[in-house]
Amino acid sequence: MRKLIAAMKISADGKFGNADGHADWVDAWSDDYGLTSRIDACVLGGRMYPGYEQYWTAIQNAPDQPLPMTGNLAAPAEIEWARFAAKTTHYVLSNTLASAVWPNTRFLRGLEEIAALKQQPGKDIYLMGGGRIVSSLIDAGLVDKLRLIVHPLIAGNGRPLFAMSERRKLELRNMQPLAHGRLSLVYGIG
Repeated sequence: MRKLIAAMKISADGKFGNADGHADWVDAWSDDYGLTSRIDACVLGGRMYPGYEQYWTAIQNAPDQPLPMTGNLAAPAEIEWARFAAKTTHYVLSNTLASAVWPNTRFLRGLEEIAALKQQPGKDIYLMGGGRIVSSLIDAGLVDKLRLIVHPLIAGNGRPLFAMSERRKLELRNMQPLAHGRLSLVYGIG
């Protein structure tokens, strides 16, 4: 059975974004959490997908031009992720979205479809976010591993990643200090 691996960037107090949902403390979105060789599909929520598609399409189409969303040039790792994303199937969990620019995009309408996706042959699946889908899929018992990059700040009134209805035990599998005081944590979910 394929594993569903959630990976997120969070603040030290467990927030995935400010009150408006934007994580202004994240410098680049290209971290693959060591997953690209292990995955052949990505799952995103319907709220996150339109911005995700726009961001990575801009890099795919003009990697040497400033990004319209930030005004910054894409980092080399972002260009590499954009190439990987272009050839990787993306599944969007949404009851409202029905079309996408990317040809390798499929839509899922419920949690049972994610459970069925895990049963199909293939590599593991990267659950990218947003925060609501990650929280709900952990709560539903569908997430097998959790990879976090913890940023050294307290976000305060930000949006919490862990809004579960019940307690979940985590088993620490790996911990690694990163540059700029960040910390990589890998957990198995029980």
